[in-house]
Amino acid sequence: MTTIHDQAMNYVYQQVLQRLLSFFSRAERTALQLLIQRLLVAAGGMEHIGSFKVLVIQSGSRDSCYTLALLRAAQLSLAGRAPATFQLRVASLRLNGNSHGALQNMHRSYGALFLYDDPRVELLMVDQRQVAPFDFQSVVSEASREANRVNLLMSGHRRTSNEILELWDDAYLATAEFYSQIARWNNGVDAMIGAEPPRRQTLFLEGLNRAALKAGIGGLPANHRGFEALFPMLDGLGSDYYRHFYTEGEQLPWRPEGQFEACRRSSFIDINDMIVGKLEERWPLLSDFLGFQADDLTLHQGDHEFVEPLVAAHLHGLHASVIEDQTYESGVAVYLQDTLATLRRNQVPEPVCEHLLATYGNLLDLEQRRIHAASHLQETFNLSENQLTCLLFAPFIDSGAGLEIFLRKCHPGMLVALPDLHRAMQGLHAPEQVMKWMTEVSGLPVKLIARLYAMSAIQIPESPEQQSSQKPATAVTQTAANERSAEG
Repeated sequence: MTTIHDQAMNYVYQQVLQRLLSFFSRAERTALQLLIQRLLVAAGGMEHIGSFKVLVIQSGSRDSCYTLALLRAAQLSLAGRAPATFQLRVASLRLNGNSHGALQNMHRSYGALFLYDDPRVELLMVDQRQVAPFDFQSVVSEASREANRVNLLMSGHRRTSNEILELWDDAYLATAEFYSQIARWNNGVDAMIGAEPPRRQTLFLEGLNRAALKAGIGGLPANHRGFEALFPMLDGLGSDYYRHFYTEGEQLPWRPEGQFEACRRSSFIDINDMIVGKLEERWPLLSDFLGFQADDLTLHQGDHEFVEPLVAAHLHGLHASVIEDQTYESGVAVYLQDTLATLRRNQVPEPVCEHLLATYGNLLDLEQRRIHAASHLQETFNLSENQLTCLLFAPFIDSGAGLEIFLRKCHPGMLVALPDLHRAMQGLHAPEQVMKWMTEVSGLPVKLIARLYAMSAIQIPESPEQQSSQKPATAVTQTAANERSAEG
């Protein structure tokens, strides 16, 4: 019975492979053969490929779904012509910013590739440091949502108020810790496969370096450029990336406990050079075969993988109006200018740029966009605009150095309580109503505000790209309008 079942399943897998290959161009078929050879060399030859386990990360994005399809084609191709093939671990991380659409994209692609119930494949997800089987119907737990929210706030407060808020610092930190731990779990993996372009690798490491400095665990080596030495870099950050924010009892350990290797054997295999052809040529494979459905956030995946355009524009607008005493519109205009320049520099198709212009170029719609962004932040991150404004000022660090200006600008009625606020942040007795106000306006418990009070701000040097984007924004939205009218 087992033999008959195995034969039937092998036939099904070969049918899946044939259909998958029918969507590949000649260049993609050539790249597939090169990928197989690269995996065989990494495994030490055909005789070792059956015990070779590779890890691929799934986020439900366009590019991650395509990479998974390529790896599945390699796995099934080897299975059809050799006694054994490599094992595949597919893992995803649950964060507050994950969209329902991304989860559905993962589920549909797993089904199309027949990954469910294949003993050569592990489908995993991680939620609040808990490794579990992938479940597309699961929702992020309330405890996990709260932990993600607090992590975001703690990272965000360790900056100077003149630095544009990067709301995704914690996403870099959590993702890096996820890479490090999921590669160790359950006897580990031999290699992690990645297809990120060099520019995206560099930007991820810059984001991780910024987040690691803010978390107090030190930065990455000065010469970091790509993922070639990814795991040694991650190991250099330690085993718990949040150890300076929380005491041991406040942080959950990675679970199931006792199932993580102490000594890692994993390497990183870059296959970006095997991603061939134009993006539009992949859409039949993505949509017709894998069932990928794009929304506004996934239609054109940018270099900054965590950044949501709607929220980023909103943050720039708030920073301009709250911190710089300019208009909300001028801040959005700076974001629009910078993003359009980056898209065109990277030769992104013009319809993408037109979509951005249509979304943000009309200032008449800006107030509605602002309401939408604020609603999204409340629903996704449980952040009110009051708490976001507090985060923009980062008033607690450096012994509350920015607290007085924050109160003067946003809460002048609390100036009389300034001495009590300082006492509370020093761990001394303070009126109950003062402590309640601190929690409500920041979204943090007083004990964590006190930890921020004892920390210093981390000044992150601007990258050349950031420096080039600091230009006057007064003409930007007019330029956008002119471009649209010229097209008409």
